[in-house]
Amino acid sequence: MVLFRKQNAEKVTSHACMFLSRAVKKGLIHRINRGNYINSFLYGFPEVEEVGCFLKPPAYISCEWALNYHGISLQSPTVCAVITLSTAVGKKRNVQYQGITIEFSRIAASLFFGFTYHDGFYMALPEKAILDTIYSRKTIPARDELELDMLHFNLFSKMAGKYPPHVFRSLLDLSNLVLSTSPSTAIRGEGSHLS
Repeated sequence: MVLFRKQNAEKVTSHACMFLSRAVKKGLIHRINRGNYINSFLYGFPEVEEVGCFLKPPAYISCEWALNYHGISLQSPTVCAVITLSTAVGKKRNVQYQGITIEFSRIAASLFFGFTYHDGFYMALPEKAILDTIYSRKTIPARDELELDMLHFNLFSKMAGKYPPHVFRSLLDLSNLVLSTSPSTAIRGEGSHLS
């Protein structure tokens, strides 16, 4: 396995701490943070999204990182936002990995939906990423630069109904921005890909 925890090593050796410490010094494995490792010698380094989801399960990638992943935002973020049910979040829990800050945010279980599996990690749907961004950041950075023509307003409305009212109001402002700037590329109302 590429990613593993100290508990996994304890199943195969009675001296896990010593084994892991020596393996790190020899460059056979890489320590991500306390108790979490990468079997880098055998498998190389996994993608930042996979590491983020591994560290605080259950979790999915969202906000600006997901918007860039889906091509909605062309800005390249330096923070990978991980949405989790874990209570161990906050700036002190951030992890630096390959020049990227992995940031963890807790969300209510009722809002833990709207993501799909991609090669070792879970990624928010574009519509969910926008809602999570509004919910956690109170705004969408550079919203006038977003590529919104492939999004589904009906899906937004369905998802937004589960969020606090301020999120739905911000979504209406966003849809008005799209309609006023480019009527031909307005957020589409047909088709939902939320299961």
